Amino acid sequence: MDAATKQVVVIAGPSGSGKNSVIDALIAKYPNCTRLVTATTRAPRPGEQNAIDYYFLSEEQFMQELGVGNILEHRDIKSLNTHYGVYKPDLQARFARGEIIVAQLDIIGVRFMKEHYNATTFFIMPQSLDELRQRILKGSRNLSEAEISARMEIAQKEIEEDAPQCDYRIVNENGKLSEAIDNIVAILKKEGYTLE
Repeated sequence: MDAATKQVVVIAGPSGSGKNSVIDALIAKYPNCTRLVTATTRAPRPGEQNAIDYYFLSEEQFMQELGVGNILEHRDIKSLNTHYGVYKPDLQARFARGEIIVAQLDIIGVRFMKEHYNATTFFIMPQSLDELRQRILKGSRNLSEAEISARMEIAQKEIEEDAPQCDYRIVNENGKLSEAIDNIVAILKKEGYTLE
């Protein structure tokens, strides 16, 4: 891929900010936008499919792929004994097809994709921390108060430390997803992406 080509968009943000809704809406609106499928060592959840939701690899396969350079960047969630990583074969296949690749990654992935793939990066912000708390409660009714507090602490840290490292911050207000999408699309066009 030539360095001037704009083909990678990274969407980051705290749990409950609406990252997946943003990505789904972009892909629905622009058929040449496609979701990057990353690799993980966690087990598939009911309904998840290999190569569609994730590339589900055993610990041994993940380490083998990492060793041969097929995992471009990765993170380990020690508390869950799980690895996640950007899977080079998936990325290269999407580049070859000329697709705009939309990736949902954490701040390590944001920095990697900016540095190596000229990515434009967005941080999806909640309207307020209180609104984010309500979304988390609504999305996961069976969370304990301790789990909710832990998620809120992580979200606050991401908003303070990670958001400034992204190119753009987009507020995703409740009921106003289409406005957030319009803002992102206008920025992508200005940045030189060929969406249609």
